[in-house]
Amino acid sequence: MSSTTVWAAVLLASLGSYLTKLAGQSVPQGLLSRGWVARVAGLVPVALLSALVVVQTFAGAGAHLVLDARSGGLAAGVAALLLRAPFIVVVAVAAATAALLRASGLAA
Repeated sequence: MSSTTVWAAVLLASLGSYLTKLAGQSVPQGLLSRGWVARVAGLVPVALLSALVVVQTFAGAGAHLVLDARSGGLAAGVAALLLRAPFIVVVAVAAATAALLRASGLAA
């Protein structure tokens, strides 16, 4: 890939990001104050983050589900959440569990 192509892609992505942000800023306040819009706006980030976590945790080669150290870390993080641990503790528990599983050789 040439340097010109890379710079064109970067500039195009930057312009797209700017236009998306501008479109969000130009939404009328009356539309945002509607009840269903506020509910949807509150749920969309949770749904997107959940989808990203699932895809990054269970992504495999082709159509196969992969259970490895990431899955163990996610399970430990969920357990910490159920025990009402603070967010930073949840992240630390999940990361430490995944690291220990990889170091022990129990998971790839």
